[in-house]
Amino acid sequence: MKIFSVKAFRTLAFGAVLLACGVSVNASFAQNKVVPQNQGQVKYSYAPLVKKTAPAVVNIFTAKTMRTRRHVPLFDDPFFRQFFGDSVQRTVPGPKKKVQNSLGSGVIIDADGLVVTNNHVLEGAEEIKVVLHDRREFNAKVLGKDKRTDIAVLKLNMKGEKLPFLRLSDSDQLEVGDLVLAIGNPFGVGQTVTSGIVSALARTAAGVSDLNSFIQTDAAINPGNSGGALVDVSGNLVGVNTAIFTKSGGSHGIGFAIPANMVNRVVTSLVTSGNVVRPWLGAKGQGVTAEIADSLGMPRPYGVMITSVYEGGPAARGDLKVGDVLLSVDGKEIRDAQDLRFRVATLPVGGTTRVGVMRQRGEVTLNISLEAPPETPKRNQTLLRGRHPFQGAVVGNLSPKLADELGMVHEKTGVIVLALDRKGNAARLGFERGDIVRKVNGVVVNNVKALLALLRETASTWIIRIERDGRESNIVIR
Repeated sequence: MKIFSVKAFRTLAFGAVLLACGVSVNASFAQNKVVPQNQGQVKYSYAPLVKKTAPAVVNIFTAKTMRTRRHVPLFDDPFFRQFFGDSVQRTVPGPKKKVQNSLGSGVIIDADGLVVTNNHVLEGAEEIKVVLHDRREFNAKVLGKDKRTDIAVLKLNMKGEKLPFLRLSDSDQLEVGDLVLAIGNPFGVGQTVTSGIVSALARTAAGVSDLNSFIQTDAAINPGNSGGALVDVSGNLVGVNTAIFTKSGGSHGIGFAIPANMVNRVVTSLVTSGNVVRPWLGAKGQGVTAEIADSLGMPRPYGVMITSVYEGGPAARGDLKVGDVLLSVDGKEIRDAQDLRFRVATLPVGGTTRVGVMRQRGEVTLNISLEAPPETPKRNQTLLRGRHPFQGAVVGNLSPKLADELGMVHEKTGVIVLALDRKGNAARLGFERGDIVRKVNGVVVNNVKALLALLRETASTWIIRIERDGRESNIVIR
């Protein structure tokens, strides 16, 4: 494990004090990482570092109105239940409303009051209140949200007053073993600081984000820490805490933070345009396994083997071919398909990116344009009505842009189910959001117009072929 020498620790403590006093300090000491030689080398305090960083971490309180069902006390009576049973409904519909409060954390990243937090912290919020380190409270305006990365940006009206803030670091420079502090408001007990190390990089956490490449840390992170800061020993923001792995609801030493490079990319887009447009390569592939690497003569398994290229897309025009192994993007090694998606998502639309490719056991460098995914064909979003199996389904033409919005990894065309009326035929028959309609009674469905034409016909039996999670199957309705 890499930690600081005694000289580096003294420099850290002294440098942090200077930082707390507003003095610029050369952070070269952070590069001098060596194994500690004695116990005295690990006794220095984080207090100066905390004094510098903690004022830029805020508490976020949200409120939303929930409609509830009215409780009927009579149904709790044992005498009543002996006639009607324990399973009787003990609530009845009614206009009763309840205000639900929740809490989270956020980080000030600009002196004018720009705050970054998690999207899930603000989910459904009707009122957002931000409490600063000095206990002042402000109502916040939402500048933008990005569900796919779980990032949201708030703006405080400071009326010209400047706030303490954290600078975003280059998270690609982070190494496993680096010291970090997590700052937030766990369980609503108040601002709390925990320390740890970077346990791993490029981790995935299912159900959190489809653009997974998290920083893993053993610094204690608990409910309420979401949106809080993960800072390095230089006092810079390296990540935004977003999730934990837990079986009890508390910290087990496995926490995840969104890397600062992704935060920077998303925040810039949300502040300038209110939404996030990510580059589209127009190609997909699979991670290189040990077997694939051995067959290709690669010294170790890494990279992405390209399995399909979208005709006319940026990858095709950049000469990327099926069978190529994409090894790097802008000089950064690509581990697998998930890592490729993350790397591309951190790049801005416009210009080009250099990709390293292995082709026929040799390496070549290609330049690929960073373009927004096109909406070709137009989605033609349509609610299907009538006496047929798709009644109650909302469908649309699948395009690169729509696939990107839905977080889909493949580059396919066809008709996709976007939403379902739970009372409609489609929902009752088992169709699901995200299903791609391939055929109806043996006829290929290329677009919404073709599907509408097929549904106008009468049939005693419907054989509908759909694709779900990459696998095709038939639904037969008689």
